[in-house]
Amino acid sequence: MKKEDKDLVIDQVLASLNDYSHFYVADASGLTASMTSDIRRACFKKDIKLVVVKNTLLKKALDKKEGDFSEL
Repeated sequence: MKKEDKDLVIDQVLASLNDYSHFYVADASGLTASMTSDIRRACFKKDIKLVVVKNTLLKKALDKKEGDFSEL
């Protein structure tokens, strides 16, 4: 991924973080494709926005956001 593309993703993640008052971080690495699809479907039905992003890009977005996210 090019640096410009990464910067764009970081800005999009930051915009999403600013749009919502709460967010959750989850590790989905152990899930099968079927389980992931089920979670996405359930989130869609409940009008929950689900975003999958690399850890480093999330960290950079959080660094730009006000607040202390060091525990994450």
